[in-house]
Amino acid sequence: MDDASQGRDPTDRRVAEQYEAYPYPPRDPAREAQALIVGSPSHLAEVDHWVFGAARPASRPLNALIAGGGTGDAAIMLAQHMADAGRAGTVTYLDRSAASRRIAEARAQARGLGNLVWRSDSLLDLPRLGIGPFDYIDCCGVLHHLPDPAEGLAALTSVLAPGGGIGLMVYAPHGRTGIYPMQDALRLLAPTSLTPQERVATAKRVLKALPETNWFGRNPLITDHLVGGDAGLYDLLLHERDRAYRVHDLAALMDAAGLEPAAWIEPRRYDPAIYLADPKLKTQAAGLPPTDRAALAEALAGNFRTHVVYCVRKGARPAPPDPRRPEAVPVLRSLEGGVIADSIRPDGTLVMRFDAFPLIVPLPRLARAILKQIDGRRTLAEIRAAVVAGGAKGDAFDKDWPVLFAALNGLNRLLLKPPA
Repeated sequence: MDDASQGRDPTDRRVAEQYEAYPYPPRDPAREAQALIVGSPSHLAEVDHWVFGAARPASRPLNALIAGGGTGDAAIMLAQHMADAGRAGTVTYLDRSAASRRIAEARAQARGLGNLVWRSDSLLDLPRLGIGPFDYIDCCGVLHHLPDPAEGLAALTSVLAPGGGIGLMVYAPHGRTGIYPMQDALRLLAPTSLTPQERVATAKRVLKALPETNWFGRNPLITDHLVGGDAGLYDLLLHERDRAYRVHDLAALMDAAGLEPAAWIEPRRYDPAIYLADPKLKTQAAGLPPTDRAALAEALAGNFRTHVVYCVRKGARPAPPDPRRPEAVPVLRSLEGGVIADSIRPDGTLVMRFDAFPLIVPLPRLARAILKQIDGRRTLAEIRAAVVAGGAKGDAFDKDWPVLFAALNGLNRLLLKPPA
């Protein structure tokens, strides 16, 4: 993870020591052959769709920056996606942690990736480094650790190319209920005068016997200390600079940097209608401005641990791509159409879970038949012809396809590819 350059404030040295002692997230380069770790932001299909409106030709080289690259998840994912798709361009990894960079480089070497550039710098120094501009910038899990997040986002924006976009992830407060009181307790029981290893050992002792009333122990959404080893525990409970953003806080941060949201991920999660059963309240919520609707969804759901948002310069948000164009090429994000088709229940609904919240999504009658034809290569016209050849009527396809696309696009599962 990146943070402010050492010396900007007294906390910087200790933050730097944390990531040298416990590179985060913990990754073993020897396991690269097992599977590619994917997520949001910076999945190439998402960047193409949400940042560029599926309109930026795939033949144009993509110059990307991963600002605060940590142990390499976003850099490796994007570089691998570009390599697999034969996309020209470069992914620049930037982080000041030497230990994290060593792990990320070893992961890239294990995959044979040659489209990465490595920089050991702070993102706060971007305006002075003379690199860029970048068509796409990833800043995942970094801004909330900076002494001045506004300065960090301004630094990123300074190297953003015209027409480009940024993928952000920051912590959200409600789903992290219990974390901040535990951090307060550990500042007293595991002070910074101890070594990182001593602080981790103390934290483990505390966690063994929490009172039943402790919200950290009662929050089932919090698992980093369980699945992330010592690095996960340290980053979760012992980090010296950790803030969380509500929707309005993050919107204000983007606005101050001259940015606006292109998409909150997943878009449907930010629709308050899915959390309201009362028709009158749904109508009232629908009349709110977009940011207020997203904020209402966050407050009602109560389980958002992070916010992922793709943003662009104000006034430069791309037009939503048109899924009805015959030449449009639908693509399923990280899933095969047959897998989703087989997950549709007998009543025609699909159940998605977002941090334990079950969302029941009704799908049109031809959903199974259509999904089985989507392979990321066929155009809509070709998919339509195949479904009709299977016995469906053309007008039924024309009615069901927009409904299916809207449902799965809102879940960030069904996107459109850019032109070649």
